[in-house]
Amino acid sequence: MNITLNPVSKDLIIIRYISRLPWLIIPMIAAILWTIFGKAGWWGISLSCIIGLFLIWQAWLIPKQVHNLGWLETEEDLLITKGKLWHTFTVVPYGRVQYVDLSQGPLERIYGLKTLKLNTASVTSDAKVRGLLAEEADQLRERVSERAKKKMIDL
Repeated sequence: MNITLNPVSKDLIIIRYISRLPWLIIPMIAAILWTIFGKAGWWGISLSCIIGLFLIWQAWLIPKQVHNLGWLETEEDLLITKGKLWHTFTVVPYGRVQYVDLSQGPLERIYGLKTLKLNTASVTSDAKVRGLLAEEADQLRERVSERAKKKMIDL
């Protein structure tokens, strides 16, 4: 499949680093201090190494995940792709869209990003596009809403 999808903002990498890595760095520091001052021995060293490996893995994985995020509008559908290890490609027909949400957390607000979520007739749908520039997200929401309305009227 030779489709070029629109990428999301690279600032999403920084947001994911800020929101995910402290949950590994703090326990790793605690395990190191436990090893040094608490005489944890090999338990503390092992725990520090395991957490350190997860930290390195996340530091490698996050940029790859963001690089694999993308979206594309077609005449009939919105195409969404995500994931590095478990890659998913979602096709959301405009006729199935019930409403469109935009959300923006505190870190996203600082970096001027938003998340677009398409709520469809399917309860299992995970149609989200994270890391969109705020202006781009607003415009995409309007276009998808208009196309969804038009498809619903045509039905």
